[in-house]
Amino acid sequence: MRKRATAKEVAEAAGVSKWTVIRAFTPGASITDASRHKVLQAAEALNYSPNLLARSLATNITHQVAVFVDDFANPHKLPVLEMLTERLQAEGLLTVLININRHFDHVHALINADQRQFDAVILFGTAFREETLGDRRLGPGFPPMFVLARDSQIPGVPAIACDAELALRQMVDYLFDKGYRRPGFMTGARTLSTALGRRHHYGNFWRQKGVESIVELNADRYSAEAGAEAARAYLSATPSSSRVDVLMCENDILALGAMDTARSEFGCRVPQELAVVGFDNIALGATPAYGLTTYEQPTYDMINTIVEMIIGARAVEAVTLPGHLVPRLSA
Repeated sequence: MRKRATAKEVAEAAGVSKWTVIRAFTPGASITDASRHKVLQAAEALNYSPNLLARSLATNITHQVAVFVDDFANPHKLPVLEMLTERLQAEGLLTVLININRHFDHVHALINADQRQFDAVILFGTAFREETLGDRRLGPGFPPMFVLARDSQIPGVPAIACDAELALRQMVDYLFDKGYRRPGFMTGARTLSTALGRRHHYGNFWRQKGVESIVELNADRYSAEAGAEAARAYLSATPSSSRVDVLMCENDILALGAMDTARSEFGCRVPQELAVVGFDNIALGATPAYGLTTYEQPTYDMINTIVEMIIGARAVEAVTLPGHLVPRLSA
C-alpha cells in the first residue's frame, strides 16, 4: 500500500515550516504567494493531499452532511438524492446516506451522526417525530437538522418544502372545474409528515366548494403495493354507484398502485369511472401506461435553499416554495 505523504515531508521539500503547508491548504489563511507556490509545487511532486480527518479534529468542521432516508420504495427519492448530492459536492461537502430501518432507528442514527461530527443532518423521509428528535441522549451541541420536501412540526428543525396549501388549492380547482364532486384522498404512513398537510388542505378546499364528504383511504407505507392494497380494500367494500369519482394520492407511487388495481382487478376505466391523481411527478407516471395527473415539487429550488442554509449563505428558517400542476389523462 502506498505510504501517504505528510505535511512535514512537504514542508522539508519546500523549505518551509509545517504550519506554512497547513496555511497553504486552508482557504483564507494568511500566506505569501511565493510560499504558497513552493508548497503547491512540493505537494504535487509528492502527490500530497491534506488529511481532512485530522483537520476536522482541530476545526470541528468535517465538510460532511448526513442524509437520513426511511422510504426507499418511493422512486421519487433517487432523482432527488442525485440532485442533492451533486449540489452538496459542488460546495465541497461529502454526503453520507443513512438508511433508517427497523435495525437502525432514528435515535441511534442521530447519536451516530453526533459522534461523527457531521456539519448538518438532512431528514429526507417520513417518520420524523418530535419525541424522537427530543431524545435526552442527543446533546445540546448536535449538528443542525433540516427537513427536506416534507412539512415539519418539530420546533427548531426547519422544513424546506413545496407549498402544500398552494399545491392543493390548484389541484382542487382543477378537479372541480373538470366536474368531479365525490373526492377521495389516500394517505401514506400516518406520521408527522406531509400527508397531514396535504390531506388537511385537500379537505378544506373541497369544503369551500360545498363538498363536505371526503373519503379517506389509508396506506400503511409508501409503495405501489400499499397503494394497491388500500385501493383494493376500498373498491371491494364499496358498490360502484357509491364510489369516489376522483382519488388523490399523497404521492405518485401510491397513485400508480391504486390505478393498477382499479383497472386490472375491478375493470374501472380511468378517468371515466375513477380519476386518479398523485403528487411528485415521477418519470413512470408520465409514461403512456399511466398518464398520471400530478403536482411537481420545486426540487431544484428546495435543494438550493437547504444547501445555502448549510453553508451559511442564507438565514436558517422554514421555507415553502411553489411547484406546478402537471395535467395529464388520468383526471
